[in-house]
Amino acid sequence: IVGPACGQDVAWLTEVTRSPAQPVLEQAGRIAPLLAADGSDPADLSQWQVQRKLVRQQWLQFLGPMPEPPALDVKVVTSEQVGTVVRQLVEYTGEPGLRVQGYLLVPHETVPLPSGAAYAGKRPAVAALHQTTNVSIDEIAGVSGPDAMQIGLKLARRGFIVFCPRCFLWQDVSSLNEAVQRHRSRHPQTLGMAKMLYDASRAVDLLSDMQQVDSQQISAIGHSLGAKEVLYLAAFDERVRAAVSCEGGLGFRSTNWDAAWYLGPAIRDPQFPLNHHQLLALAAPRPLLVVGGESGPGAADGDRSWVLINAALPVWKLYPGPIRLGLLNHGEGHSIPDAVFEQMAQWLTVYAGR
Repeated sequence: IVGPACGQDVAWLTEVTRSPAQPVLEQAGRIAPLLAADGSDPADLSQWQVQRKLVRQQWLQFLGPMPEPPALDVKVVTSEQVGTVVRQLVEYTGEPGLRVQGYLLVPHETVPLPSGAAYAGKRPAVAALHQTTNVSIDEIAGVSGPDAMQIGLKLARRGFIVFCPRCFLWQDVSSLNEAVQRHRSRHPQTLGMAKMLYDASRAVDLLSDMQQVDSQQISAIGHSLGAKEVLYLAAFDERVRAAVSCEGGLGFRSTNWDAAWYLGPAIRDPQFPLNHHQLLALAAPRPLLVVGGESGPGAADGDRSWVLINAALPVWKLYPGPIRLGLLNHGEGHSIPDAVFEQMAQWLTVYAGR
């Protein structure tokens, strides 16, 4: 596992890595020590690497199995020019026997890299995961919807190759419950969140296979439902160099994590042995920014999320260099203000945009 290749950080890193004095997360659930049963911190990095495998396996066992990924077999359905970006609707094989659609956004060769350097053969790429909306990939790819939600198109205009896959909850079904029923009929022991993680990793597969993509500079971004997917993708797919999870809700009770399409009712038990601080630790030391809007309407993340971030910090402190696990709380609710998007884009540019 490697951290950022660059020797610099966002200028505001200190601001987003400074915890409030006494953050409170009500009904936080069990926050188990990351290493020792007695609650002691990891002694060294090698000790954590041993425990890391165990934590990872515990989570994967809870999520349930998914099949080995088949060949992608990518087909272009439609293609159009949107200013300096070519937007293609593509279809590919997700899990065996299931075709999935997504928008691929490729900047014109004249568009500089996100870092400002001239394009010279390969670009950094982003897996952009959409929020809960009946138009699914249309908003994030800039086909429709408010500018604030057109995350993928805006990043492509900045020089990233962006792929926006459709979540299985909107892939050839009439309702979320139908999507879950179909998934569980194929995989009775597998949670909806496992399916989302699998599909998000398939998006990384697609980007990695592209000749134009620098496979060492792939990042991920998502809002709301997409932010939940980013949290899991950053934890379990080490090809993701940096990530931004906006308003997903780190706490189990912060949003509807107990829904059938996420983790289900098991997490309602106060003694449920797993928690999201473990995923934050699994992501270390790859830069991960959590964005929250606490104090605004419907916010999922905010100062209370520091309880879980702080619980992951003993692991992050074992790695050399600055801690690049932060929380940006803009306080404007379940939204992406323009200034906040600029910081989100800068995070990906600095840590995975070269």
